[in-house]
Amino acid sequence: MQLSAAPYEERLTAPRTWWLISLLVGVSLALVLLPFGTLPMLGGLAGGTAVAAVAASSYGSVRIRVVGDSLIAGEAKIPVTALGEAEVLDAQEARAWRTHKADPRAFMLLRAYIPTALRVRVTDPEDPTPYLYLSTREPERLAAALTAAKTK
Repeated sequence: MQLSAAPYEERLTAPRTWWLISLLVGVSLALVLLPFGTLPMLGGLAGGTAVAAVAASSYGSVRIRVVGDSLIAGEAKIPVTALGEAEVLDAQEARAWRTHKADPRAFMLLRAYIPTALRVRVTDPEDPTPYLYLSTREPERLAAALTAAKTK
């Protein structure tokens, strides 16, 4: 029996500039180690670049999925029955919900390098979280997937 594909899946990858910054971290470490010789310099270049790239990759590897009757956003898994209406946020409105409109009790899967987002109300009366703020490049598709998962 083959499992059906997830109706929505997105990986929030780090932007390309972060990979360039990782290389620059390696070059900086290589320059620091240059007085100690060529071998330490090359080790610093390789090691510094690798450590910075792992950090960028781990931060940028968060996934948002709608699978079955659940929304999985990073480490959080929420049944769609506990979710209310989804609001698509453009870049300006997303910035407002990240700053002055934000509620400290909200669950925020925030990536500042992604300008758009989706805000989903939490309707579970036992959950103190008022809403989910999810940075996403495709908020309309995510909202449609949540609606489709609720109607199943």
